Amino acid sequence: MAPRPDHQNGGGRSYSGAVDVRIGVTYSPKEIDVELGDDTDAAKLRSEIDGVLGSADGVLWLTDRKGRQVGVPVSKVAYVEIGSPGDDRRIGFGGS
Repeated sequence: MAPRPDHQNGGGRSYSGAVDVRIGVTYSPKEIDVELGDDTDAAKLRSEIDGVLGSADGVLWLTDRKGRQVGVPVSKVAYVEIGSPGDDRRIGFGGS
């Protein structure tokens, strides 16, 4: 499914439909990937994540499309990336 830009939020993109969240954890070379449900509003999700990350001792909880819950202590979150499953993720070196 291609991303459908509904509106802009702080220079970011907002999608209707499935949303992927990638969380970088401090002191770990691996990322946590969570694929959220088709009815996820990325702008609302971003706002909720901003609120949770504002506290020093909270836990960021996400529920994936199969109903599994993933919790990451806020103190261990290095970054959060929100995107659509159709977004290209380029890794490595080289030209176009």
